[in-house]
Amino acid sequence: MRTSKPIAVATNDSPQSQAAVQWAARRAAKAGLPLMILYVVDDRWVAEPIPWTGVLLEKADELVETAAGRVRGTVPVEVTTKVLEGGIAESLRKYSSKVSLLVVGSGAAHLGGSLTDRALQVAAAAKCPVAVIGVLEIEGGRGVVVGVDGSAESTQAVAFAAAEADREGQELTVVYAVTTPDPLTDIGVLTENLAQRIVDEEQIVLSETISGLREDYPDLVVHKVLKTDMEPAAALVQAAADAQLLVLGSRGRGGFKRLLLGSTAHAVLTRLPCPAVITPIQRIKHKK
Repeated sequence: MRTSKPIAVATNDSPQSQAAVQWAARRAAKAGLPLMILYVVDDRWVAEPIPWTGVLLEKADELVETAAGRVRGTVPVEVTTKVLEGGIAESLRKYSSKVSLLVVGSGAAHLGGSLTDRALQVAAAAKCPVAVIGVLEIEGGRGVVVGVDGSAESTQAVAFAAAEADREGQELTVVYAVTTPDPLTDIGVLTENLAQRIVDEEQIVLSETISGLREDYPDLVVHKVLKTDMEPAAALVQAAADAQLLVLGSRGRGGFKRLLLGSTAHAVLTRLPCPAVITPIQRIKHKK
């Protein structure tokens, strides 16, 4: 579906956010959309206006203009800037309803991973898809990878990934990782026929998840990958190691409703293999 909403990228001028700005600018130019560069002044701790809050806003304006200056003249895209005030995650969540895609940098190293808590919060709460970009973005990645788990929410990730792959002329790899009983360790309770039946049933789930893609995208090459010997996050990181883009839903079949970002999405983002897009949960209305 075509959109006229701009692409927005949040920056704090770190190496990660500089990479995010460049990625967002290239994507906006390719899509023919304007680019909005954002910075959030976190003023929640200020009880009332004080003289030097104006200085913070001036510095913020300088920062986003510097970021815009790196794009203008190098990428053919219309660039504007905006400074927001308030809590960073909450401000970006509210602004996300105005854009088609929100882009953030992956953040500094954090507990052995690659994403800060703040960026995780943005990916969890935004009302639009969120792209998370690492500082070591690999040029020349091929293919779009999407993670599925049989949930209604994951079909939304597939829809986004298929449209992306078709538009970019890339092949789509649909990865479904599920841990099944091991015939060796569970030999006392699992027969060979039952083990194969479980795998066959999971293949059906995978096939049903991508049903309809051929009709919508007749020229799209789709690869189905069922992994029964790896955890979902590890399987996705492996599959997307050389990909152009990884897509996954913010929460899947096993997610608790109170959690905005599922464990698989969280684990993948802390080991970011390539640029990744988190698709938001679109509430599925069930007929009574």
